[in-house]
Amino acid sequence: MGVVEFELTRTVHAPIEDVFARLADITRYDDWMPRQGSILRRTEVTSSGPPQLGTTYLDTTSFGATPGEIVEFEAPHTIVFHWWDTTKAGKTKAEGWPGYSLTGTGPDTTLVLHRARLRTAGTYRLATPVLARIARRERAATLQALATSFEPR
Repeated sequence: MGVVEFELTRTVHAPIEDVFARLADITRYDDWMPRQGSILRRTEVTSSGPPQLGTTYLDTTSFGATPGEIVEFEAPHTIVFHWWDTTKAGKTKAEGWPGYSLTGTGPDTTLVLHRARLRTAGTYRLATPVLARIARRERAATLQALATSFEPR
């Protein structure tokens, strides 16, 4: 099994509650997620109700459809997602846990610590270095898009 873990930080010029709300509102991801340099094409919620622990979603990426769910949810400080990709036989090829820890550093400033964990299995272990580069690029683009989404237009 291949495992990759990394952290990125970013200061976002918005109150912590607003930053958390933006990260939790999966239905609005298409409004602010990066278009350039991203594998993400679309995200849709597959469960009912407001975002919370257990909320499920489906990401459509350039690699195909990937289901996921919210596995940690402590407003306005922590949200962690879990996604997985399986073979037709149901065996896990890869899975990830992108998560965000937020700290208010001022009334209109939030420090975002993004932790990402990627695990590959089977023959996908061979692709771990490439998938790690893709994941780092994707997560950096997401943090940039998050920060930019709060800038005045």
